[in-house]
Amino acid sequence: MSDLLGRLRARGWRVTSQRRVVVEVLDGDHVHLTADEVHVRAARRLAEISRATVYNTLSELVALGEVKEVATDGRARRYDPNAARPHQHLVCSGCGTIRDVHPSGDPLAALPDTERFGFTVAEAEVTYRGLCPSCV
Repeated sequence: MSDLLGRLRARGWRVTSQRRVVVEVLDGDHVHLTADEVHVRAARRLAEISRATVYNTLSELVALGEVKEVATDGRARRYDPNAARPHQHLVCSGCGTIRDVHPSGDPLAALPDTERFGFTVAEAEVTYRGLCPSCV
């Protein structure tokens, strides 16, 4: 059983066959699929799954905080199932591939007090950009 499915079951989330397929499609360390990509992969496993069911399930997973929406450079939103483990993203400026990265250090510490303008900063999202090996 995947970590995501295990966390959802522990929360009492009702696992239907359609929801299970969506969660199984999302399972993995570097999975950042669009909703349409999730639907195509889910339909290979469960032909009768509708696009609306996929979108509704993704929205529910985001609302639960179990999946994060990732938007980069005006491209389609992608869904990241690694919401439980803090990480940043490495994005290819060419093809849009996204990888999870875990740099050392605290990104909040990199923002000096003089640049916080009185904000109480709770979190930081850092995106590293470059070209993947295929696009170089």
